[in-house]
Amino acid sequence: MDGAETHHTTNLSFFERLTLLFKFHWRGFIVFITPFIFLPIALMGTPAYNCLYVLLIMAVYWVSEALPLPVTSMIPIVAFPLFGILDSETTCKLYFKDTLVMFMGGIMIALTIEHCNLHKRLALKVIQIVGCSPRRLHFGLIATTTFISIWISNAAATSMMCPIIFAILEELQNQGLCKMYQEDDYKLVGKKEDDEPKSPSKMAIAFYMGISYAASIGGCGSLIGTGTNLTFKGIFDTRFPNAKDAIDFGSFIVYSIPIVILCSCCMYLYLQWLYMGMFRPKSKEAQDANIGEEGARVAKNVVDQRYKELGPMTSHEKGVMILFILMVLLYFTRNPGFMPGWASIFGVKNVKNSLPTILVVILLFILPANWGFIKFFTGQGPYPNSTTPSMSNWKFLQQRVPWGLIFLIGGGFALAEGSKQSGMASMIAESLNILGSLPKPAILFIVLLIAEFLTAFSSNVAIANIIIPVLCEMAVTIGIHPLYLILPAGLACSMAFHLPVSTPPNAIVAGYANIKSKDMAIAGVGPTISSIVILFALCQLWGIVIYPDLNVFPEWAVTVVANATT
Repeated sequence: MDGAETHHTTNLSFFERLTLLFKFHWRGFIVFITPFIFLPIALMGTPAYNCLYVLLIMAVYWVSEALPLPVTSMIPIVAFPLFGILDSETTCKLYFKDTLVMFMGGIMIALTIEHCNLHKRLALKVIQIVGCSPRRLHFGLIATTTFISIWISNAAATSMMCPIIFAILEELQNQGLCKMYQEDDYKLVGKKEDDEPKSPSKMAIAFYMGISYAASIGGCGSLIGTGTNLTFKGIFDTRFPNAKDAIDFGSFIVYSIPIVILCSCCMYLYLQWLYMGMFRPKSKEAQDANIGEEGARVAKNVVDQRYKELGPMTSHEKGVMILFILMVLLYFTRNPGFMPGWASIFGVKNVKNSLPTILVVILLFILPANWGFIKFFTGQGPYPNSTTPSMSNWKFLQQRVPWGLIFLIGGGFALAEGSKQSGMASMIAESLNILGSLPKPAILFIVLLIAEFLTAFSSNVAIANIIIPVLCEMAVTIGIHPLYLILPAGLACSMAFHLPVSTPPNAIVAGYANIKSKDMAIAGVGPTISSIVILFALCQLWGIVIYPDLNVFPEWAVTVVANATT
């Protein structure tokens, strides 16, 4: 057999061999051909065009993933000094800015919450409170995932909820109250059920896609919720250094939470209508979702059992929860605006959110996970026979922290600074003058469409790295408040609902529940439309409340224009 295959491959035509070569080595072709395609831009000889050359190469690599995303993000470390855009010292500093330290610390705290099972206890308790009928359970799962993903990574939130959903659906199916799989599909095509993984039922799709979309939407709720938020904050701070904390933790969460709530509710209603027959009482979906009081009781028993298995709340969980609350309070009280913050009280200047984040990380390693060692001082046994662990574990964090994502965000910061220093920013600004003739709402709507379209096919952080610097220059060129475009566009980059490759939560549920891409594409139609409408409306109406001067070109942006023209 092997000899026949070898004989067959040695008699291929040139085009067949070329097709086979490209099939297995297309990434290599893209990596080597892309620099030559854009080479005429670099031959223009100016720093602005050199920076544009680097940007275009990185954009192709990011979108195609010809190289791993973090590796592509390291290109400025090599390219910027060689092209004279930035020196090595300046470029490397951009990969460890305050924003990135805050993100890294936030990830460590979130992983510690996951490590002690505090997030699972919270999820099960909320579901118990909301109720366990299919509609209430679906709402409870979405609400819980949305809230948890505000504070921990959306991938971790999705991974946590998937086993809970599976256990509930499996028990309901065992009781004959619902179906987990579409078994008829296999009968129609004449295959045995064991030939390939089963497709989930409509109710199962609604549950799994609900938590996937809730994780992506919830990540928009705080600066530490997703790397995309920190990406556009870091780029904004780099481009407008005199903005005086225009995007801080407190103002951002107040700005984004209404958007998160509305997008989650609309997503819930759409999935209920599409898969569980809400507003369609005579449909088959509505009948399948009506499991009655018996079904609700079975689901409640599953949730109660899972919660009982966690046991009483441990001192480890209590300690982590207290430190997490402390971190959030330090965020809000650093510089609240309506009263003196702790930074001004203690006379600390230029302190950012990395300070409280890393403070809590350090405390997680200083404070013990339990207080058993106190028995040595009280004289009351039994005495511990081993060392007391700290609240966090460095080996666990070292294995779980997404170090590559830190490079990905840092690469965006380097591109933003390089575009400013090289003059590429001014060059782009001049080419965007034509957009100034459009009304501001029209510009915002176009920006939202572009952001949501692009993020459906590539990493949302990579897309933010590409479009946010462009939007900074667009705002400066046409004379509108930069936050009017940057905040909605940054949030839109996280609204990826159509494909498994769009975002980690989609990939997790697609693999865990065997959800087909076509089902995910259909499920994502409603959330995509509703998110665009909500972002477009609230970013103008609610945005004015949080940023009263949103319709005025700010002085700190005027300074940027003046510096660019001198």
